[in-house]
Amino acid sequence: METQMQIPEQQQSQMLRMKKSGIISFSDSPMNEDKEEEMTKSALSVFRAKEEEIERKKMEVRDKVQAQLGRVEEETKKLAEIREELEALADPMRKEVSIVRKKIDVVNRELKPLGQTCQKKEKEYKEALEALNEKNKEKTQLLTRLMELVSESEKVRMKKLEELSKNIDSLV
Repeated sequence: METQMQIPEQQQSQMLRMKKSGIISFSDSPMNEDKEEEMTKSALSVFRAKEEEIERKKMEVRDKVQAQLGRVEEETKKLAEIREELEALADPMRKEVSIVRKKIDVVNRELKPLGQTCQKKEKEYKEALEALNEKNKEKTQLLTRLMELVSESEKVRMKKLEELSKNIDSLV
């Protein structure tokens, strides 16, 4: 509505300019009035044509801007989707890595006392093994000594038996 109100005002101002410049002059002759009217109509039609052309170009530009805005919105949506996909790809990895790291920390904490216990048990095992070996050596020595004593004892008994046998033989 504003443009419709502005057009008559613009037309009037253009008419005043044309009158001042001498393009349109008022004279009392009817022929001049027809010419003036024709000139006024042609000036008005030229002006209207220009206004329509401006309006048409304005609409074209508006349509182009709207189309461009539509494309920009689509591209923005695509970029947002791509960003979401990238974040979705990165997120599970981060969570899994974090979970695995926490598990590693827990296992490390559990390993430390187990390692200490293992070292303690190994030390106890070595000490027990050494004690076992010492007892086995002692047993072997004692068995050897026992065999020697048994052997000596047999020799002594055999000697005594021989002596007794000689004594008996001599008595007989």
